[in-house]
Amino acid sequence: MKRIIFSTVVIFLLASCKSELKNSIQISGAAQGTTYHITYLAGQYSNYREAIDSIFKKIDLSLSTYKPGSVISKMNRNDTAVLADDYFSDVFTKSMEVSEKTKGLFDVTVAPVINAYGFGFTKKGNVTQSLIDSLLRFVGYKKVRLSGRKLVKEMPQVMLDFNAIAQGYTVDVLSSFLESKGIRHYLVEVGGELRAKGKKSDDSYWTVGMEQPDENMAEGGSLNNVQIKIKDKSLATSGNYKKFYIEDGKKYTHIINPFTGYPARNNLLSATVIAGNCMTADAYATAFMVMGLDKAKQFLAGNKNLGLEVLFIYDENGLSKTYMSAGFEEYVE
Repeated sequence: MKRIIFSTVVIFLLASCKSELKNSIQISGAAQGTTYHITYLAGQYSNYREAIDSIFKKIDLSLSTYKPGSVISKMNRNDTAVLADDYFSDVFTKSMEVSEKTKGLFDVTVAPVINAYGFGFTKKGNVTQSLIDSLLRFVGYKKVRLSGRKLVKEMPQVMLDFNAIAQGYTVDVLSSFLESKGIRHYLVEVGGELRAKGKKSDDSYWTVGMEQPDENMAEGGSLNNVQIKIKDKSLATSGNYKKFYIEDGKKYTHIINPFTGYPARNNLLSATVIAGNCMTADAYATAFMVMGLDKAKQFLAGNKNLGLEVLFIYDENGLSKTYMSAGFEEYVE
């Protein structure tokens, strides 16, 4: 679904085999324009690679804007015969929920603007204020809704792009599949978004190494890994320091403010979110990048019921600094 993905999570898959029932099975490959790594403990013959590949294909046929025959692509073309499947309905419903919570700062209808900058599923346009103003008329999560299985648009030019949430959702679907097979100990990672449950075969928690960016990443700045133990949670990271281009001396990132139509400009370099499911973590990580540090902290203070824990990396006068919520600290080694 994402044409270019820069993973901000390095997975350390360390497992030992104590018995057949704790056999560590590792499956990895390429999918959705990125890579995936899945490790789980199961019996010796419980290899589900074929089923996992099938899940990726089914999700792409629903949510990928790069596949002309997908559900979302047909809806973007206003194909009146297409109906939302369960994948589309799940992601659309969660997207609307997060949009409502963030007052529109997370918005999957920003697709026309993302396309204009060349980060979407069409060729880059000649971005001018006039173009952005014209496209913003079609942006706004309240301009679209699901009526049963039918997508209802306020205007036919409204289009959807699930890039900011779909890979997190894919992690959730794959995790649910493993659990349906009786697997209770696993780590699923797709393009840097991940979910972990249970423990490794040595009875330790799954450990990931998170990269900490600095403002000079584009010029070869260094990365320092933070070791995090994931305990039956999901984690997703969004950042503006790798997926971008510079044109006429200006930096254009893929994270767009739905209200201005321009890349979000603030001092937040990356946002990592721990949540109960990966779809939620993925969506809020993007929303926080749009908000910026101060507004994101205010949002968290007013929405403690969401159960989100965060790690923000931000720039302060040229120095990379870290903000970590109290609950996040318990996951850091």
